[in-house]
Amino acid sequence: MHIRNRKGALALSLAISQLLAAQAVFAQDGAAPAIEEMVVTAQKREQSLQDVPIAVSAFGSDQIESRGITSIENLTALAPNIQISKAPGSATASQIAIRGSAQQNPALYWDPTVGIYVDGVYIGKSQGSIFDVIDVERIEVLRGPQGTLYGRNTLAGALSFITRKPSGEFAGSATFGLGNYDERSTKVSVDLPRVGIASVSFGLQSLQRDGWVDVDGPSREAANRDSYAGRLAVNLAFSESFEADYRFDRTDIDQKPPLNQLYRSNLDQWGIPGLFPSRDREDEAALDLDAYEESQVDGHSLTLTWEINEQHTLKSITAYREMSWDDGIDLDGSAVPVAHTFRNSDYDQTSQELQLVGGGDRWNYVAGIYYFEDDGSTLNPQTFFFGTFNFDSRYAFTTESRAVYGQFDYQLTEALTLTAGLRYTEEEKTIDRLLGVNFATGTPFIPLVPQGTEGSEDFSSTTPLISLGYQLNDDHSVYAKYSQGFKSGGFNGEYGVVGDLSPAVVAANVAEVQTPFKPEEIKSYEIGYKGSFLDGRAQLNAAAFFNEVDDMQLSIFTAQGASASVVRNAGQAETKGIELEGVLVPVDGLRLQASYGYLDAEYKEFMDGGVDQADNRAMIHAPEHVFNLLVDARIAETQYGTWRAIADYVHKASWYPYPYQLAASGTLPAYDATQPVAGDTKVDSVGLLNLRLALTEIPLGEGEAEAALWVRNATDEEHASNFIDFGPGFGNLTTSYWQDPRMYGASVTYRW
Repeated sequence: MHIRNRKGALALSLAISQLLAAQAVFAQDGAAPAIEEMVVTAQKREQSLQDVPIAVSAFGSDQIESRGITSIENLTALAPNIQISKAPGSATASQIAIRGSAQQNPALYWDPTVGIYVDGVYIGKSQGSIFDVIDVERIEVLRGPQGTLYGRNTLAGALSFITRKPSGEFAGSATFGLGNYDERSTKVSVDLPRVGIASVSFGLQSLQRDGWVDVDGPSREAANRDSYAGRLAVNLAFSESFEADYRFDRTDIDQKPPLNQLYRSNLDQWGIPGLFPSRDREDEAALDLDAYEESQVDGHSLTLTWEINEQHTLKSITAYREMSWDDGIDLDGSAVPVAHTFRNSDYDQTSQELQLVGGGDRWNYVAGIYYFEDDGSTLNPQTFFFGTFNFDSRYAFTTESRAVYGQFDYQLTEALTLTAGLRYTEEEKTIDRLLGVNFATGTPFIPLVPQGTEGSEDFSSTTPLISLGYQLNDDHSVYAKYSQGFKSGGFNGEYGVVGDLSPAVVAANVAEVQTPFKPEEIKSYEIGYKGSFLDGRAQLNAAAFFNEVDDMQLSIFTAQGASASVVRNAGQAETKGIELEGVLVPVDGLRLQASYGYLDAEYKEFMDGGVDQADNRAMIHAPEHVFNLLVDARIAETQYGTWRAIADYVHKASWYPYPYQLAASGTLPAYDATQPVAGDTKVDSVGLLNLRLALTEIPLGEGEAEAALWVRNATDEEHASNFIDFGPGFGNLTTSYWQDPRMYGASVTYRW
């Protein structure tokens, strides 16, 4: 059942607009209540959001549910200067940027710049990072380097998901939904009664949806959804001062990837017919490959908490995660066998952290040691141009990381607090690479990177933090902070050039694989303000920052050999900006929330072939403006329940996905006709509107029910959200990836 009639979504939009206009009629008389205090653990201990002297945004369980935040991808632009995209050709691999520092390549050998945490456990890679998290109590978005308390690969910031503890009482909820494109969703969460020292809860979630692209070929469709997720939480309260928390989560996805829609091509000039580029969003395509995307992620964690006394708490977090991730993509997006790629990846990680947290009347501290190790491998066979180029590309890697850290707060006066922190990190990385090619099916492979090509390197860094916080009065505070972040170097796991197949080319390939790229480091200066107004009915948080980035790591897609990418240290960059977040509750039942981020990012040095190209290279994943506005209104209270309407609007300015040349004309001296141009894959600005209308708190039996209508991308924006540009050396083949069209549906929830 495909529901593609736009009248339903437009009617819902109109209805919500009318209900919002009626808010003044139904709003209760008298002063609105104060904004509920949000408690966060951004500094590894519980603090009020308004008291934490760093730039952090937080979303509680109510917002997570009402705004439809089910995974990392839903967070884009909801906080200032955060940009999240799906990696090209994937629905389960992410590209996350904060304040202009980004990871664009989802390959396993490369580390992210933004750390993802679930219940304090670090998620190591971007492949498989778009997974369902069930029973989330709170999401915290920490902007700026978190190199002291969070450590590895958080030089841009961190995303922290905190799930709900079992309550020990019998309770739960069940949600069932239907939508267009035959969408069917189910979510069940149950808390069991406490038995002895044990409290248990579990959750299950599933989502199935037909693809919004019909495919003429073996795939039949593209961009469908087929996922299952589960979670188990166990709390063992051995005593009032000692408890254990076990968490298990699984996400299982088996679906068709987004369409690689052919956007641009000159291959017809190479004598290859049958390719039909389009600059409009297409809902029909012809492919010659049965594309697929499969991801299975399992996670285990055990947290032991011992309250030594009223002042000191010792915590141990032990975790193991594993992932199996496979895909097959028709890279050219046509019925012509021009470019096919397959990735079969396996990854696992183990981590152990010990934390000691304590404090007194005028001081607080956090100290800890951290250990992390992982290993992974990717088998990446590829075929090009009717099977005349067939590559056997594979790599494997390991990481071992150790760190010790501490952070100390001291209240110098009643109003002035000094914070100082330091972390020392050591990492060891290895690479194992193989690359070969043949020029006809069945012929021997010619080695380009011979089997047994290996490399290893050690990296280390000391990352400090120092800040001053000043409480102007009970409602207003300011802070100034200096911090550093560190992302270790590594090896180019996907590099390989065919060339003339001479020993010199092979030797150059081997040397490139075995030569590590440098660590990326950042120095960040930040000032901020946090304030409360109108007797707690309004809040305003502001931050201004200036970052200096050294040896910025950039993945450059060369389209040589086996669709090769190479990581280069660009040199130096500067990013600066302003961030604003505000909440206003003008009357009881109406909440207005807004955020804005301004970002100015530029290279100060970009060495390419011995030439500084700083003025002729695009900064990536760095939209200049990001804006979000939320209107959450309780329209009316009736004997049947409470009407609630939500309008959630996000606007992002244009941005570049690749650090290509900015020059786009042969009349400019810096223009190189053999290299791609950044403007050819520039992602345009876009505004997206999500709407929800719900009748909540419906009395039903021993519990209550909720019925909701929702629409995402209500204005049906046709937006190309990412690209792959193969460049002039590959006939300027460019594929595009599009924002989902308007999606709408209904859901029913029962809570007991």
